[in-house]
Amino acid sequence: MATSRNTSLLGHFDCPGGGQVWVDGTTLYVGHMRNPAGTSVVDVSDPRAPRLLTHIPVPEGWHSHKVRVANDIMIVNHERFGTGNDEFGAGLGIYDVSTPAEPKLITRWRTAGKGVHRYEFDGRYAYISPTVEGYVGNICMILDLADPARPREAGRWWIPGQWEAGGEPYAWHDYVAPRCHHPLRVGDRLYVSYWQHGGYILDISDLARPKPIAHINTKPAFPHPTHTLLRMRQKLKGRDVLLVADEDVAKLRPHAPAFTWVYDITDETNPAAIATFQVDGVDVDGAPQPPMTGCHQPSERFAGTIVPFAWFAQGLRLIDVADPFAPKEVGFYRPDPAPGVERASSNDVTIDDRGLIYLIDRVRGVDIIETNVW
Repeated sequence: MATSRNTSLLGHFDCPGGGQVWVDGTTLYVGHMRNPAGTSVVDVSDPRAPRLLTHIPVPEGWHSHKVRVANDIMIVNHERFGTGNDEFGAGLGIYDVSTPAEPKLITRWRTAGKGVHRYEFDGRYAYISPTVEGYVGNICMILDLADPARPREAGRWWIPGQWEAGGEPYAWHDYVAPRCHHPLRVGDRLYVSYWQHGGYILDISDLARPKPIAHINTKPAFPHPTHTLLRMRQKLKGRDVLLVADEDVAKLRPHAPAFTWVYDITDETNPAAIATFQVDGVDVDGAPQPPMTGCHQPSERFAGTIVPFAWFAQGLRLIDVADPFAPKEVGFYRPDPAPGVERASSNDVTIDDRGLIYLIDRVRGVDIIETNVW
């Protein structure tokens, strides 16, 4: 089986597996999956020889498997993961990384319950998915970090029925509870994945009062949770296009591997599915396959019309959506499995300003990959 097409391995950083990678300049930030590994800061000025600068651990019972950096501010999540250390608490760790080798904790933003899952940070606002006192599951929240020492809530949104303390009637006794996965901002819109409740397009022209524009939902016909709503930056064939990635875990029932949808949102009040993409050979006959065989998530950074995807056991996939009606794969890199496991588990991917690709396995290691397709 081929291991690559239009890609080659440039470097490798050996480390505990993780949930997210992010690059700021020539510094790689790694959010690890399991404690005590928390966040690693790595010098990748020479991508062939990555060098650990420092590491921030987390205690038993928690993880900080997501990380974002902008304007010399690093945000890591603190989310319950197992049992132990009830004093640590859920929320976000906010750091000054103006000197990447010496992160300085500015403050911790606290929330109730399990904590924050995935999020986006643009240098001023963080678009997060916290559990909040009085609500069922994770909701969507906007934090203003104009003063990173004093984060201030700018707005919040939830599916009606989540606000238990507000007396909203709960509508999902026979279904999975709502759970915001993560929001992504483009302009005055927020594209919010909501796990087994699909995804939402929100108008945030008034940050304090997000308003729903549309709901995208393929459940339960396709029983994979929705991981990401990724808006393409330019029109494609005259259309506004949204990629909707379903994650190949936590299925409502056994099913063929998860894949990615392409939606036309030119009329954003009426999103229409116009295509799908699945890695060739992964779904032969529609039969159920083991979890983490298919799609996980797209990179929030991409080049033109080519979007890198972490496709779990299939590794890195480079998907060109220049023709949104017929997305096609233009390159891939299938990493070796981590020691002690049978398959790769590519969990997250990003790119840097040099066009290099960073692919993390949820069990072990980060691969640094170059490609000729940009």
